[in-house]
Parts: sequence; C-alpha cells; structure tokens
Amino acid sequence: MHVVILAEFAAASGGAEKVAVESARALAEAGAKVTYLQAISGQVDPLLDHPRLDRLDLGLPDVWSLPAWRGAASGIWNGEAAARLSAALDGLPRAPDCLHLHQWTRALSPAVLPVLLGRGVPVVLTLHDYALACPNGVDYRFDRAEPCALTPLSGACLAAPCDPKSRLHKLVRVGRAASLRLALRQAELDVVHVCDGSRARMEGRLGALRVRHHRIDNPVRVEQGVPAEPAAGDAVVYVGRLTPEKGADLVAEAARSAGLPALFIGAGPLEARLRAEGAEVLGWRSPDAVAAILRDRARAVCAPSRWLETGPLTVYEALAQGIPAVASRRSGAAEKVVDGETGFVVEPEAAALAAAFRALKDDALTARLGRTAFDRYWQAPLTLAAHARSLLALYGRLEREYIMRQCGITRAAADPVPAHPRGATLGKKHF
Repeated sequence: MHVVILAEFAAASGGAEKVAVESARALAEAGAKVTYLQAISGQVDPLLDHPRLDRLDLGLPDVWSLPAWRGAASGIWNGEAAARLSAALDGLPRAPDCLHLHQWTRALSPAVLPVLLGRGVPVVLTLHDYALACPNGVDYRFDRAEPCALTPLSGACLAAPCDPKSRLHKLVRVGRAASLRLALRQAELDVVHVCDGSRARMEGRLGALRVRHHRIDNPVRVEQGVPAEPAAGDAVVYVGRLTPEKGADLVAEAARSAGLPALFIGAGPLEARLRAEGAEVLGWRSPDAVAAILRDRARAVCAPSRWLETGPLTVYEALAQGIPAVASRRSGAAEKVVDGETGFVVEPEAAALAAAFRALKDDALTARLGRTAFDRYWQAPLTLAAHARSLLALYGRLEREYIMRQCGITRAAADPVPAHPRGATLGKKHF
C-alpha cells in the first residue's frame, strides 16, 4: 500500500505535526510505502529518514509570514497550494492508495480538498482540533474564556467576538470556514478522531457536511523501560504552548497555592508573565530532553486546558513513564487518566488544581499513582506499531469500499475502525 501523508510541517512544533511525522514513520516500519508531503519548508524530523519513506517539499509560505492582505486571501483559498499539490501528486512514480491530511490552516487552505478528493482514492483527515466546524479552530470563546456553545457559522457565531486576535481575523477565519464548506460540497470525507470527546462533540456540529467518523488514538513514542520515581521529583511540570486557553496560568497559580514549584517547558504569550511571577520557564526542548526532564523533575504532569483539547500527548507520555497526570476534565487526555489511581481529573480552575497538587505532596501517594499509571499504560500501550495497525486497517477497509462502489456494489453503513491493537474499540477505557 502507498500512503501519502500531507502536513504543513515536517518537524514537531506541536501535537499535530508530531503525530503526522510519527504516523509516517510507523507506517513505513509496518511495511507500507509512504510519501510525506511537507507544505512549508523548514526543519525535517530525523524520523522521516527511512528506506520506505520519501519526502517532498511543496515550498509554500506560512500565511503568518505574508503581508496581511495576502495572508488573509491565501488562508481563505490558496490556489497556489492546490496547484503545487496537484503537480506533486502527478509526479509520484506510484499512484497513492490513500491520502491522509493532517493540517491545512497555515498554508494549504481548503483549496487542497478538491485536489485530494478528485484523485479517486480514499481521503482521510485527522481532526487534531475543531477547524472542520469552528472558524477559530478550537471551538472556544476567547472573549469569555469558555468552550463555545454556538452553532458554527450561525448568525450568533458570526457576530461573536470570539477570535483570539481580532474581529478582522475572525472575518478571515469565517471566510475560510465558508470556503471549506464549499470545497467539500457533496463529497464524503472520512475523519479520524483522537479522543472520544472530539467525536461526540463534532458529530453534532458539522451541519450538512457528509462525514464518516472513525476513532484512532495518537501514537506515543516511548519505549518501555524502568518506571520513573515521581516521588523524588520536585515540581509540577507543564509542557506546551504558554497560553490562557491551555491553562498555563492556572498551573502557576495553583502551584503557588499548594506550595509546589511549577516548571514550564514551552513558549508563548504568557511566558513573560510567568517569568515575572518567579516561575521556572525552560522554553522549548527536544522530545528526548523533555523525557529526561520529566524523569528528573516531574512529580506530576499537568494539562489544565480550558478549551476542549483533543489529546495532549504529554499526558500519555507521562503515564507511559510512570508519572502521574493532572488533567482538565475538558481535555481528551482525561479519558486516559483514572481519577485517584493514575492521577487526577479536575475542572480547569485554580482551586481544583491546587487541591490535586497538595495531594501530590504525599510521597507515598505520588509513588502509588505513578506505579499504577505505568502498569495500566503498558497493559495496552499506544505504540507506533499499534497506531500503524489501526491506520492500515482503516485504509484497507476504505480502499475495499471504494472498489465496491466503482463496481456498483452498495456498501452497508461503516462501523468505527478498531482503535485498539487487539481489535476492540477503546471507547471509555482508561489506562
């Protein structure tokens, strides 16, 4: 099988890129032929160096690097992206059996969807956020600091000053959302959800779009080894963009209240404020460096998202190492945390987080949570190999259904693809 993976970056600057790169490597290791199409020139992850994996660079600019008017137009509909993608697909020595899109908002735009859907092979889109439905992409009211309850593209949605930047940015994003609906029209799209919460929310927010939903967990590139010793750690660790919607400020406030140090790995608009308040901010680090810091310093990892984050990978990586996790009840990561057994699931509020942090000051409890987290995770690990098996099962089924349609055979409604390596859907199963 030849799989083409299309993403905007070829190195991890966030969870979506990390998943795109790791899934490409996983598929190549599983025996598939993989072509990785990188939209924006830049760094390339060494994981993409594999005999069965080719990489092509479309050489597109990031819309945020363009003059405002041009960036806005390209974000809504980038004809150049469509042309370059079409040429790249035409030039492949072997036609793809499946096309898998991971990102499209920074350079590709909805203009690439007709190109993909017109290739006569299955097209899969992994939903790392809510951009398929919501103009600002995260289904979150930045003006109210709460998840959005409005119907996407309704009159109330169009009027809401919900954008994190400005009303002008909101207008551009609405234009992009409208062009997305136009690009899909009557096409049927297969989407992959990385958590149960994403699927439940999106199934009711896509309007007339014809979408089939599938559920596959993100991969976690952690080898099984000796469990960490979180009771020896000195800090609650936050990894990711330092933004209000991701709750970085909540970690700092709660840690001060609980009397525990907070350690931040990442960068973002809250960085200066956190430093001024005395927090330890390390900036971005490589995946290997993050893993080492967690093992050395983390008493727990915290993902306190105010928005309905689909699946912070850091929580899964912490559990895999035997480090407790404190997860927001709104986050997809909460589905993998057993409250009181492998960490804590709390509301994204400083008081609730502080209570969890105070409990973690108990060495015996922290050690028990970490050991249970390790044992539960490795009973059904989210390895790259398991991820590849789930993807290949999905691709194979979609390919067979496409051939049946071409032959005039009516298919029955599809069931969700098994997301677990043993063949059972994960559903509400916790580690």
